[in-house]
This record gives sequence, structure tokens and C-alpha cells, in this order.
Amino acid sequence: MATSHLLHAPTILINGGLRFPTNCCTNVSPSPLCHSSTTIPTLNFRTKGKGPSIRCQSTGTDGPKTRNLLDNASNLLTNFLSGGNLGSMPVAEGAVSDLFSRPLFFALYDWFLEHGSVYKLAFGPKAFVVVSDPIVARHILRENPFSYDKGVLADILEPIMGKGLIPADVSTWKQRRRVIAPGFHALYLESMAKIFADCSARTIIKVEELLERQDLHGGKEIELDLEAEFSSLALDIIGLGIFNYDFGSVTKESPIIKAVYGTLFEAEHRSTFYIPYWKIPLARWLVPRQRKFQQDLKVINDCLDGLIRNAKETRQETDVEKLQQRDYVNLKDASLLRFLVDMRGADVDDRQLRDDLMTMLIAGHETTAAVLTWAVFLLAQNPSKMKKAQAEIDSVLGQERPTLESLKKLEFIRLIVVEALRLFPQPPLLIRRSLTSDLLPGGHKGNKDGYAIPAGTDIFISVYNLHRSPYFWDKPHEFEPERFLAQKKSEGIEGWAGFDPSRSPGALYPNEIISDFALLPFGGGPRKCVGDQFALMESTVALAMLLQKFDVELKGSPESVELVTGATIHTKNGLWCKLKKRSDIL
Repeated sequence: MATSHLLHAPTILINGGLRFPTNCCTNVSPSPLCHSSTTIPTLNFRTKGKGPSIRCQSTGTDGPKTRNLLDNASNLLTNFLSGGNLGSMPVAEGAVSDLFSRPLFFALYDWFLEHGSVYKLAFGPKAFVVVSDPIVARHILRENPFSYDKGVLADILEPIMGKGLIPADVSTWKQRRRVIAPGFHALYLESMAKIFADCSARTIIKVEELLERQDLHGGKEIELDLEAEFSSLALDIIGLGIFNYDFGSVTKESPIIKAVYGTLFEAEHRSTFYIPYWKIPLARWLVPRQRKFQQDLKVINDCLDGLIRNAKETRQETDVEKLQQRDYVNLKDASLLRFLVDMRGADVDDRQLRDDLMTMLIAGHETTAAVLTWAVFLLAQNPSKMKKAQAEIDSVLGQERPTLESLKKLEFIRLIVVEALRLFPQPPLLIRRSLTSDLLPGGHKGNKDGYAIPAGTDIFISVYNLHRSPYFWDKPHEFEPERFLAQKKSEGIEGWAGFDPSRSPGALYPNEIISDFALLPFGGGPRKCVGDQFALMESTVALAMLLQKFDVELKGSPESVELVTGATIHTKNGLWCKLKKRSDIL
């Protein structure tokens, strides 16, 4: 549940599609030195043969992309208005046309290979600093976290999430974080494991029933959009786990479910549209999609207000320590809302509680569905790794449902989830704005004196670039869940401590501490996602239960899957797969 960074897509992002290439140059791993290349590394695994291959989509000729008149005008305007503010920094003069041809984070990767780990991106009247280095990311996120806020992100999300954890100002965030974080304690997560399994079972039963009907007609497999199924599953889990409300979206559709999806689509629309037209006076009433958004928001807010009211009517106020010692496994209402309402000394108005719940609903739903989608996409192209995962599931679970204890033994499944987040981070960018002037470290191969930035500088921390950096990862574009088991030394990279699982003993999942900020699936520092373990465990249970029962193949080729970005990286037309009952179940 990426409550600290979901929807960190700036207003300059345009929702664009990328069809994975079918006839382009093959390249095993991009060289850090091939700066003249303008290619987009993408995964295109062979389903036959010994292992995966990597293909690249060319974005131009051997030289830099030819810019058109609009691009040149944009760069001149940027240089005139903001070119002198970041004088010592390498400059990537953006092509405005890139905004419409492909997701921006692919272009950011090209420029990262060409200009280095810290560079200025010039787009129209605005300049951004793009960070693709763990040393610099650590400086911003952990060492100086309150010298930066969410900038344009808060402006986009405030009408939807109010003062929830993502868009909240620093003072509000500090107060709410102190209240919310204790709610994600060990006994709560243990009880959530049962909810994860119960909700996942709904999806399993649905698939089994579809297979039974298909079998009556002479078929032994079904075709299903797993992205849509994962989206419904994630919504049900968030509803029950966070505010004790059963959406039942796996098997039915209701006005509240339609409103939730309408709000999700609008949140993504706002994060990917160039001009914030919704701020124009009367737009909320004159523009049809904005009228619908206001209606959807009212439906959800009325529902949340009712849940908050009911929780307060049955309030049992007590201290945090006693709340954390409740019998959550047998508690009728083990939701986070119940914890927040019953916490002594944490009285807050209904509006703030509603903002908190709305933030978790939006953030927790979208991210988990995307993680599961790409995990299946990757596994379907690697039959040997899918079989390895199923063998672990059979050994640990047999035909039983996962529990917190058995989840701890599903090591390979957990690593698959994290590797999917490495290759397809949700979201691919984190947004920050400097509140004061600062001196950024130069990072690996950057200026040793660092880079001075003035107050008000907008920064993109490119998680996608970090996760696929050839400097910090071996075979960065390949799907290798086992990579997290081995220590990786810093190999002479000054200021980076390397990858070492022993730095975070007892951690179920690799994190930013183990990787020294080269892996940021949930951000890092004080404003790291408060629900990271919730989301990771939820994804692990759902993936394990799917593979426990079914074999999964892509309906078409990997190249037929179109990728688009907005709040998260997702598919354009769904992840259509073939599912059939496993024939090798013990």
C-alpha cells in the first residue's frame, strides 16, 4: 500500500502507450558507456530456450533524436526562463513530442544513460532535476526529508485526499503518521493474513466455477483478464482491512464500487494531464467528467462518513499498548479504522479520518493490483521460475491457505513480488520540491562538489532508473528474483554501501536499508509508505494462492501487452491469460 508515494506522477506526464517491440535491436544489458544510444530497455522474455533475452525499442537513429519546431521552441523558452538556476548541472533538453509518444520515464532512462545520475530536464517554461542515484535519493528522502515537500503532487491530490498522508503538509503529516503507524503492528498484520487469504479465495472460487462451466462445454481452460481480477481483489482487501467494509467486488458491482473506480480514474487523469483545467472556475460543474467526479466523490465520502460514525458510536477508548494486544484473529472488527477511533488521545475530526481512509483506499488498491499483474506477466514468460514457485508452494502449503507463519517460509514467492516491483516500480517516479536551498551530492560519476539547487526546485526521483541502473544492479533488465539472496559489494562506488541482506535482520522483504537506497519500492526515510508490509504480504498471499491451484499462460505474445503509465505502470487493455487447473498438484 504505497501511501507515501502513489500517484507521484507530475502534471506534465501525458498518458501514453508503449507496445513492446517485435523487431528491434537485441541487447543483453545496456552499457553505461553507450551514451550515444537512444533505446528503451524493455523485457521481452523467450518462452522457449534456456533463458530470457532483452530487446530494446529504438527511439531514433544512431544519433540524438531530431527535434521539431515545437521541441526547439520549448527548449529556448526553458533556457530563457530557468536555464541559469541550475548552471553546473548537465542539461537534457526535453523533446515535448516525447510526452505524446511514450511514457516519460522511458525517456528519463535514455537521458540518464546520456547525461548521468543527476541532470536538469528542460520542458517548456519549467525545469526539473532528475535523480537516478541512490546516494542522492538517500540525501533527499532520509537525510533531509523535511527540507522537501510533495510540490505539485499535493496540488493534484488535495481535492481527492484532502490532508491524507500523501498530500499532507509536513506538520499535518507528522501528527497523522504518529497516530497511523502504530496501527500496522504485528498482531494486526497477522489477522490481515487471514483476510488476504479469505479474499483471495473468492477469486480462486470464481476461476474454478468458470473452469467448471467451460469443462461442460468441452473446454479445459479459460481466458481471463487477470489485471481486472487483481483490481477487484485488492479493493475487497482494502475495504475489509482498513475500514471493515466488504465491497464484494470480485463477484458483484454496486454504486460504491463504480464510484471508487471513477475516482481512481480521475486521480490518474489528473496526474497525467498537462494542463490542470479542473482548477478553472466552474469547471467542476461545466465539464461532464468533473461533474461525474464530484458525484463519485460524494458517494464514497458518504459511505466513509457512515463507517466513521458507526465506529465512533461503538468506541472503546484505550491506550495504544492495549490496542496492540487485542485478540485480532478473533476480533469481529480488526480494521485500522477501529484502531484509530479507539486510540486514546488521538481524537480527530471526521474530515481528517475520511482523508486518511480515502488516501489508503486509492493508494492501497492501485499499487497492489499492478504488482500482481506484472508478477504474473514476468512468471508467464519464465516457465521454469513458475514451476519453482509452485514447487515451493506445494512444499510449504500443500493445499492449505497461507498464514503469517507459512508466508515466512515462502521465500521465493516473496522475492518474486519484490523483483516485480524492481522492474515495474509503482510509481516509476517520486516527486519532491525543495523548501530551502540545498546542495545535492554529485552521486556516482557526478560532480564531486555536488549541485546547488535553490528553494522551489522540482525534483523527479526516478525509481525506474534506480531499479534498472547498470551501475548498481547486475543484468538490471532481467527477471532474477534470486538476485536478492546474495550480497553485492559496492565495487568502489564511493558513498554507496552495496547490497547486504544482513543490514536488516529479520526483514521478510528486501528494502531500501538492505540496498542502501538502490531499491525504493515504497520510498525511504521518514515519509516511507506506512503500509509497505501490508501491501507486500497481501501480494504474496494472493500470488501464492493463484499458483497453488492454476497454471497460467499469456493469451498472446508478450509483445501484445501494451504498457501505459499514470498513477502506476499498468496495461492498456488488460493482462489476458489462459488459466487451467494444475495437473501436477500433489
